[in-house]
Amino acid sequence: MANAQIRKESFSKRRPILAVVIIELLLLFAVFAAGAVATMKQLDYTSPVLLSFTPIAIVLIIYLTLRRRWGEIGFRSLRTIPVEQTKYYIPLILVLGTIALKGFGELTLSKVAFFIFFTLLVAFVEETIYRGLIFNILLRKSAVAAVLTSSILFSITHIMNALSGQNMADIALQLVYALLIGVVLALLMLKNGNIIPLVLFHFVHNLIQFLGDDLQDTGTLPYDIFVIVVLVGYCIWLTYSVRTQRHSVDSSNTSQPINR
Repeated sequence: MANAQIRKESFSKRRPILAVVIIELLLLFAVFAAGAVATMKQLDYTSPVLLSFTPIAIVLIIYLTLRRRWGEIGFRSLRTIPVEQTKYYIPLILVLGTIALKGFGELTLSKVAFFIFFTLLVAFVEETIYRGLIFNILLRKSAVAAVLTSSILFSITHIMNALSGQNMADIALQLVYALLIGVVLALLMLKNGNIIPLVLFHFVHNLIQFLGDDLQDTGTLPYDIFVIVVLVGYCIWLTYSVRTQRHSVDSSNTSQPINR
């Protein structure tokens, strides 16, 4: 009976660490392979993501649909988020507003339409993998493991920006930025279990950045530093809130009378 129960468990439940490693390696392999193809074919800078993330998105949609796991990894109605919890999403709006202050480049209908598709694709794939699959696999071990590991892997994945010729200072800033964003989104996932707001934020965040004015990049450092400071404070606030919430739940459970 015990052996039958073990066989029925999914691979991710039996080998959570190995499952996370495999997911991350497959994603990195797909991105770097697509990057190699794009380099050989001399395609533009968006091609590696399109070549790798489009099939990944299709596989994710098929897998989540056939296994009926959409709700399990956080794709739930926004109405499941209590009204009193909506205040914890306000700093995300501050972050979006700050990066929008950097300005925008010349916009055309075709450019906007393309980057809407492009950034929505990236947001769906990355949130589904990091705050959906990886987060939930590791949550069975501990909340700390789920938040930190998913955020670190999310940050490491963004090291592929090094291939675009940026200097080490810019790359380090991006990795710290991605790590803080990852921790914030993971904590929000831990708090409310809804991935939809995270996908929307990721989508709008990337859309603003891709439509931004590249000519003003040299003057954006103060904005970046301000956003990082906001994110650090945001992480502290969310961590305190999550710990308080979990302590309240634990205290409530222990105070309940045991029915015999």
